[in-house]
Amino acid sequence: MKGFPTSFHLGPLVFHTYGFGLAIAAYVAYLYARHRLKKKGIDLEPFGWFTFWILVAALIGARAANIATNWSYYSGHPARWIAVWQGGLASFGGIGFALVVGLVLQRRWWPQTSLTRFSDALVPALILGWAIGRFLGPQFMVDGGGHLTHQWFGISYHGQVGKRVPVPIIQGLEDGTLWLILVGLEKTRLKNVTGVICSIGMIVWGIVRTTDEHFLLGQESHSGSVGVQIAGLVLAAAGVATLIWHWLRRRKSATVVRADSVSNQPS
Repeated sequence: MKGFPTSFHLGPLVFHTYGFGLAIAAYVAYLYARHRLKKKGIDLEPFGWFTFWILVAALIGARAANIATNWSYYSGHPARWIAVWQGGLASFGGIGFALVVGLVLQRRWWPQTSLTRFSDALVPALILGWAIGRFLGPQFMVDGGGHLTHQWFGISYHGQVGKRVPVPIIQGLEDGTLWLILVGLEKTRLKNVTGVICSIGMIVWGIVRTTDEHFLLGQESHSGSVGVQIAGLVLAAAGVATLIWHWLRRRKSATVVRADSVSNQPS
């Protein structure tokens, strides 16, 4: 079985399947995010520009991280730095830089909306987009698979010898399942607890990403395997810290309300 095509032609134009798939995923995530923000009553006017700068930041961060962790390949070849159509985007580099830019823009354009409320609306859309992106992006790029395997589920990928563990498909299923879990939690009493959706998304995604990197990709990753695993654990730890902070804050607020209620009772 030959690997999936990494590009296709429309007349004189050549489209790389990897980038085309990521564009579809980004657009779906954008539409879904707009829908979620609107439901929460958050102003949509600046969201188009917000999305644009987030995508730019994610692309720059992901490419910079890949270059930094594979410097021996890029050193002395500046033309390779911008050849993103050949693959080479480190997910956590993109997340890290996009997060910084997103925090700045959120405070600038939505100063009256709390960061946690904004994040709770946005995170499920990002995870859904990520799930679609894994199916339509890395699945069709050069070196898209994981370890060699002789099992029935092995798939051939361009640039890799033999059948490989279909990591992009596995991660797409994982992210899709996480999205369903978060949407399901929003139908419970947790929907009224600010910060829970974002925190759980961070915890689960970080742990799963680390696990995938360690067991399915390992040192065959072109993004710096150890760095990815550490970044995943850091993200999960940040999610735990955020969840505890919100729980303590909510508990403190409940204690204050009870104390006020007791003090206002007639003696």
